[in-house]
Amino acid sequence: MTVRRLLALPLLGALLTGCGIRATEVPTDFGAAPSRAACSLAAPDASTQSGHGVPVQVFLLCGASLVTVDRAVRVPDGTPDAPRRVIVAQGLLDQLAASPSAAEKAAGYTTHVPGGLSVAGPGPKDPEDTLRLSTAPSRLTSYALAQLVCTLSDSAATEGDGSVILAGPGTAPLRRYECTDDVRSRPGRTRPPSGDVAG
Repeated sequence: MTVRRLLALPLLGALLTGCGIRATEVPTDFGAAPSRAACSLAAPDASTQSGHGVPVQVFLLCGASLVTVDRAVRVPDGTPDAPRRVIVAQGLLDQLAASPSAAEKAAGYTTHVPGGLSVAGPGPKDPEDTLRLSTAPSRLTSYALAQLVCTLSDSAATEGDGSVILAGPGTAPLRRYECTDDVRSRPGRTRPPSGDVAG
């Protein structure tokens, strides 16, 4: 009986080992790894909102995807549409570049948008909803560009159709960028799709 038990131990060990999930180098496509971050705030973060301003939403990173958070942008009353677009766009850029609040950091939020970015309106031959950045969009990281495109494309700075016309300073060529589901869910792997725009 003792011999049988001793012989059964290695077999039992092999069976138990086979129950686990073994590492593989074969590519799989089951989405991004789950994040340990909550990606939600326990309560609205009053420190990031102002009682004086237009309510807006910006896209921050949490885990491997983009999520919206509430912000406010100050726009003087009676501002005409053209300058209003630029004011809102600059306010959104500033909010994206700002460090998340303590509560947002605790919830796992981050941003990749660099500080010091500025935005101007269209040039003489540009479509009226063009936004020209102080840095060429192509020079931004995939994360930063995704944050910018998704935030601007669904704001009062653009037509609100899920796209935005961006370009660098001066006479840099225009491109229309789109915020898609893939961009929102995988901003590090998927750059916002874009197409040429006639200036």
